[in-house]
Amino acid sequence: QVQLVESGGGLVQTGDSLRLSCAASGRTIIRYHMGWFRQGPGKEREFVAAVSWSGGSVSYADSVKGRFTISRDNAKNTVYLQMISLKPEDTAVYYCATSTTWGKVHFKSGYWGQGTQVTVSS
Repeated sequence: QVQLVESGGGLVQTGDSLRLSCAASGRTIIRYHMGWFRQGPGKEREFVAAVSWSGGSVSYADSVKGRFTISRDNAKNTVYLQMISLKPEDTAVYYCATSTTWGKVHFKSGYWGQGTQVTVSS
């Protein structure tokens, strides 16, 4: 019903910036809460950031607070993750996801994209 495609990943150096995009199709995302998750090598998938459908609420993992900014453009059916001051520990495949209920755990039952690779070299 909803297809999500992440893009914008790449190979960068420590301290660089990158903006990830999540483009949705098949259904408007205007009434979905949207989130970003990541999975590093040999690690479990972890929550990164989320934004409510209205854009009025945001949530961030402690590890990215002050460095990452989640935003959405409902007119473009797209969610963004602006990342600055990147660190090697940010290296991961980044995924976007939907939820109909606010809260990190609820994204598990939503729609997910295929992910985009972010690699931060030291």
